[in-house]
Amino acid sequence: MRTRKLGGGPEVGAIGLGCMGMSFAYSRSRRDDAESARVINRAIDLGATLIDTADVYGPHTNEELVGRAIRGRRDEVVLASKCGLVVRDGEIVPDGRPERLRAAAEGSLRRLGVDRIDLYQLHRVDPAVPVEESWGVLVELVAEGKVGSLGLSEATVEQLDAAHRIHPVTTVQSELSLWSQDQLDEVVPWCRANGAGFIAYSPLGRAFLTGAITAARQLEEDDWRRGNPRFQPAAIEANQKLADGVADVAARYGTTPSQVALAWVLAQGEHLVPIPGTKRVAYLEENVRGSELDLTAEDLGLLGRLGREVVGTRY
Repeated sequence: MRTRKLGGGPEVGAIGLGCMGMSFAYSRSRRDDAESARVINRAIDLGATLIDTADVYGPHTNEELVGRAIRGRRDEVVLASKCGLVVRDGEIVPDGRPERLRAAAEGSLRRLGVDRIDLYQLHRVDPAVPVEESWGVLVELVAEGKVGSLGLSEATVEQLDAAHRIHPVTTVQSELSLWSQDQLDEVVPWCRANGAGFIAYSPLGRAFLTGAITAARQLEEDDWRRGNPRFQPAAIEANQKLADGVADVAARYGTTPSQVALAWVLAQGEHLVPIPGTKRVAYLEENVRGSELDLTAEDLGLLGRLGREVVGTRY
């Protein structure tokens, strides 16, 4: 696979692997840890070396799964995890208190079975805690050798500037896909200007861009997308124009909609690395081949325009 540099951090495969859905948010009735472990190991085989998890996924069970899967292959992966979100009274809320983040890091190291996390990311900035305070304790973890590089997720340019003045922001992770392009306006350019990498989560539009979801009833009862604005019946119907456009481009290239959607994200800058998630080896192998596809400027523009017409908010 082609490789890319994560800002001032490590070199990784141009496409990584997001592990959240293996044990969190999507249908838990279809959870299969053995198959997920095979997916992770196959990703490493194929060069998808950026493996992304977080302590809140589960909570905790996703890190345990990843830790078991990479045992014996630790040196082959760039291991990324996150802190700063907690489950409280059944709700996921930010908690950026320094003492909480330090405890979270120790827990993640234990669950992952490692003595160092290559990329540690503040999952959300806590509005009740100055970002400088949250970032400061993460910088301490770098100095202690427990963490390699630091990143933030879903941060504003102002928050990134504040953190970057204290210690380099190696990566920013936020949602980016054909139907979620807002990060292209300010944050992706900020990353380019400041030598940071951008990690794109949900690059397949939570599977909508693959063409696999054409009606809300296809989602399991415990799938969180059932409550998402873009997966309501009227929105799905309206957004089918985008899914059809992706499928049309894929047909002309003799490839799949997933590969086209990933190629579009990759074309937004050499500092971008998408991390599609999957629980199946076949889909992983399909996604990885998206790194080999180069779309024409005309197709990139056409798809980009269709994505700007999407109906429904991200959350």
